Amino acid sequence: MNFLANPLLSGRWLPGLPGQKSGEASSGQQALVSMMDPFGFGRAAASYWRDSIERSILYWDVMRVRGNQYLEHMELTKPSVLGFKTEVVMDGRTLAHPTNYELLRVLPPEGTHVDPKKRPFVVVDPRAGHGPGIGGFKPDSELGVALKAGHPCYFIGFLPYPEPGQTVEDVVEAEVEFLRHIISLHPDITEKPMVVGNCQAGWQLMMAAALEPDVFGPILIAGAPLSYWAGERGKAPMRYTGGMAGGSWITALTSDLGNGQFDGAWLVQNFERLNPANTYWKKQYHLYANVDTESTRYLEFERWWGGHVILGGDEIQYIVDNLFVGNRLSTAQLVSRDGRRIDLRNLRSPVVVFCSRGDDITPPPQALGWIRDLYEGEDDIVANEQTIIYCMHDTTGHLGIFVSGSVSRKEHSEFTANMDYIDVMPPGLYETTITHASERKDADLIERDYLLEFTPRNFDELDDEVHHRVDDDRRFATVARISEINLGFYRLYLQPLIQAMVTPESARFMRRMHPIRLGYRLMSDRNPLTVFLPMMAQAVRENRVEVSDDNLFKTLESFVSDQIVDGLNTFRDVRDGASEKMFLSMYGQPQLQAAVGLYGDAHVHRRRPGAEPEHLRFIEQRKEALREKISQGGPLEAVVRSIIYVLGGAPATDERNFKRLRASRAELETQTTLEEFKRLVREQFFILKLDREKALESLPTLLEGEDNAALDKHVQHLSQVFGASGELSERGAERFEQIKVLFDRARSPEKPVEASAPASVAPAQEAKVDVEDDASSTSADSAARTSAAGESVESAEDQQASSSAAALTKADEQSSPNETAAEKVEAPDADAKPSSDAGVTSAKASKAKAGGAKRTSTSRAKPRTRR
Repeated sequence: MNFLANPLLSGRWLPGLPGQKSGEASSGQQALVSMMDPFGFGRAAASYWRDSIERSILYWDVMRVRGNQYLEHMELTKPSVLGFKTEVVMDGRTLAHPTNYELLRVLPPEGTHVDPKKRPFVVVDPRAGHGPGIGGFKPDSELGVALKAGHPCYFIGFLPYPEPGQTVEDVVEAEVEFLRHIISLHPDITEKPMVVGNCQAGWQLMMAAALEPDVFGPILIAGAPLSYWAGERGKAPMRYTGGMAGGSWITALTSDLGNGQFDGAWLVQNFERLNPANTYWKKQYHLYANVDTESTRYLEFERWWGGHVILGGDEIQYIVDNLFVGNRLSTAQLVSRDGRRIDLRNLRSPVVVFCSRGDDITPPPQALGWIRDLYEGEDDIVANEQTIIYCMHDTTGHLGIFVSGSVSRKEHSEFTANMDYIDVMPPGLYETTITHASERKDADLIERDYLLEFTPRNFDELDDEVHHRVDDDRRFATVARISEINLGFYRLYLQPLIQAMVTPESARFMRRMHPIRLGYRLMSDRNPLTVFLPMMAQAVRENRVEVSDDNLFKTLESFVSDQIVDGLNTFRDVRDGASEKMFLSMYGQPQLQAAVGLYGDAHVHRRRPGAEPEHLRFIEQRKEALREKISQGGPLEAVVRSIIYVLGGAPATDERNFKRLRASRAELETQTTLEEFKRLVREQFFILKLDREKALESLPTLLEGEDNAALDKHVQHLSQVFGASGELSERGAERFEQIKVLFDRARSPEKPVEASAPASVAPAQEAKVDVEDDASSTSADSAARTSAAGESVESAEDQQASSSAAALTKADEQSSPNETAAEKVEAPDADAKPSSDAGVTSAKASKAKAGGAKRTSTSRAKPRTRR
């Protein structure tokens, strides 16, 4: 039976085996085989035996190709896996503080048209052990969807080795210079570039935006950790690594052994240890089981996963001390070398946080916890004029957030399509949800396959994802103190000895002997034992006979594989659970916390940045300036203010309202740029929040000078904007009726517009009513309607206001300590009732609506008879 294991023999020697061509075995031979093996177990075993041997040869040949690919990739001067052609626009090595980063212009593929008038789109790749290019790895990627949308695209990548003396601040300053250069290349575009930062590049971009907010448009951070102490117990094992290692002294030791350079392969090894089942079995078995179809995809991914780069020792030490262990970025404790505080509250651009519940490297608490670290509540976000949006995927892993084709076609496509809408959204905290058009009743109103909706959120809802615990803060603060102590001892006693022993040659040898790097080298053509693999693999491909999926032994193989995966997952869970228990018990001891100077108070080390006196004074000055602008402006201000007010009664909003509003903006004010329009929207939002009563009363003043035809056109624009996403909610419809009445107060008295008569009033009787009598009779029964309208304004629906006025319908913005009682009275809260005039007119509108009245334009109105 040894011949059954020889994959080089033709199938004609095994009559009756599955996969054998017809006619190769006679009917007599088939009958003989069936008689000797009536149940087919022998034939199934022989087929599986041959198939397993063939797959083994093909698998090891793929490993050989992977090793050759790794060696070729590492010998390149600028290794990258970017799937698009590029040209260098700016080299970071030429800057005042040289870095190994460079700015590339992405050349559109053949057949792809780029509109030079559209906002530039920039992708920054993570430098966390791997090489650049993953953000544009394939057509369905972040760069791919932006190119398809017609945006000029740029890519910020890096070289394998850092420049001498390169620091994190040098990289941050280089990225700012790159963005300034991009802006200079597009002088006719007023919108700032949209910037995407993946993983490590996300927090790096946030640092840059905090220092230079004026060069950034909307910022999308995908899978980027910003709050390193955050996490849910039992689901974030990586955050305990620093404590279990005794702090960052191990990082300094590794850099010293590398002669001042840190091998990125160590970071990759840490990632792989998080999921031993996938690293040591599942990924490799998936290739082995599907070697005929999966080899190309596997090799493409391994080209990036195995493209390890080098980090500077100072860079990685800064990252570990200040971010991984110290958590100083999300608490505004970092200070640049020129004395500027790196405070994420300085960002002026909208921030979109994209994370996943299936991500074990950057779980949602670490991606969203910085919001909880910086702000007291959603009103604090509004006071800082920031727009923060988060989107959570349910299942995809860390790499899937910025690599998966399905994620790019859905989430990233929607983010790209909605960037202008995101850019003009008022301040507040929002969550996005993406639904397929086929799942909605208003599918005929949706232009693309998916719809991105924005729903306001509060901190109670955010805490459901962050899982913040004060006692965990104390433990991590203890780790940070112990890390400083251990690092000090290491630098005092061990570092001088190690640095004296290490040479550049020993550092290179250590990198080459790293287990991950060595694995690639051993399975390559440089190993003489692999010389026979190419010939054997070629012979197998020429005579390949695949076993069917229903083969008994193939099914048994899958079952055994699942058991191995379950066993490794159990080992992982036991290991992570033991590490967590040890960490919590060790660093939760009050005696240890007191010994390092905390005395059980984490806020000694970690604080939530409060409002500085200068910022409070600025807010007060801003309030005064806004009060002066309440009655200033024209029709565009009136329309925008009305839209924000009406959409404040809807539970959510989406891009369709914005598209119609943008079209209306072009008709109302053709010279207004999107940047100016953004300022206008935010200004009107704050005016409504500051004093909604006066803001509504001043609408007729803003419309002075407009004739009746123009007013009808404005109302028509509003109807089109609100109708773009379907019917208004009951609350929104009531507010729209109030706006219509306020617009009517600006009409010329010579040509009033008559609402159609209720069904219970005869047309002849209506003709006898004078304009003054109509106003008098309307005001007579408006008192009861005013009370109802006031109660409606005070309803709990305001807690779910739309993205165009999220904080508008909440309680009045948080009063500062310097605010006087008179000022508090002057700025009523968001639930204040409308003024008497506004209430009368609202009641009048509600009465007309109850009777079936419909407002018509001036051209369609019946002339009133006068006595």
